[in-house]
Amino acid sequence: MAVLLIAEINDGVLALDATAKAVAAAQPLGDVTVLAAGASARAAAAEAATIQGVSRVLVVEDSSLGHRLAEPMAALVVALGGSFSHIAAPATSDAKNVLPRVAALLDVMVISDVTGVIDADTFERPIYAGNAIQTVRSLDPVKVLTIRTSGFEAAPTGGSAPVVDAAVPAAANPGLSSWVEDRVAASTRPELTSAGVVVSGGRGIGSKEGFAIVEALADKLGAAVGASRAAVDAGYAPNDWQVGQTGKVVAPALYVALGISGAIQHLAGMKDSKVIVAVNKDAEAPIFQVADFGLVADLFQAVPELTEKL
Repeated sequence: MAVLLIAEINDGVLALDATAKAVAAAQPLGDVTVLAAGASARAAAAEAATIQGVSRVLVVEDSSLGHRLAEPMAALVVALGGSFSHIAAPATSDAKNVLPRVAALLDVMVISDVTGVIDADTFERPIYAGNAIQTVRSLDPVKVLTIRTSGFEAAPTGGSAPVVDAAVPAAANPGLSSWVEDRVAASTRPELTSAGVVVSGGRGIGSKEGFAIVEALADKLGAAVGASRAAVDAGYAPNDWQVGQTGKVVAPALYVALGISGAIQHLAGMKDSKVIVAVNKDAEAPIFQVADFGLVADLFQAVPELTEKL
């Protein structure tokens, strides 16, 4: 058995944490070949080759892959994937765009958000907002998987896998979609899904201006900033900060929840955090049922005091 793992690459830069965690998940399935594809992917391929557990890296550079559109990426993966028993990628927006098309072209199912590998045919994935774990057994000739990286430890670096050039198949881009523009919020804070510490605010923050206390504590801790869906829907925080079932899934060493009630939708995105700290004035808030440390207090008094003392 062998695995073709699509590396997560953004603007030519390898998302090392997500890719290394996906490598760790895929290792029990066989030899792991990493595909580094993009308009500029050679540096990312060289970095991917250092992940222990990678047997080789295929690098494909072509202008048609610059924005990782689903059609040319899927055509490339299918063309290269003929000898692999499994095709996998971290469960990012990029993979969720590409792998369903790969599965359709191969006439197989997608097994999404894998959190456990039982054997080559059997996998675990969360359902019902993470309140149940579904065991899936697939008899498809090729298994197409997205890996929920929060469920795995990153494979260490220090390897030296060979890097091999691969070609883009002819007529790989049917031209069904085109890139218009990227709108990316620039930030000096850690990336939310890979941060070791996350500070999130919820509806209890009360306003967009009130989120300043969340950001101040995050900056003091060197943390990423998150938000509940209620806070995002109310306009207190941007969409890319949302943590939860319909947002981002995080599993940091420390998760600080400020003014978050703890709805099931939010818990699905953060309950795998190693240590959870909650501040809420409602002693009956569901967040306290999963919190390791809870403080029943007015966050507008407690949080600035905590920030000042750190």
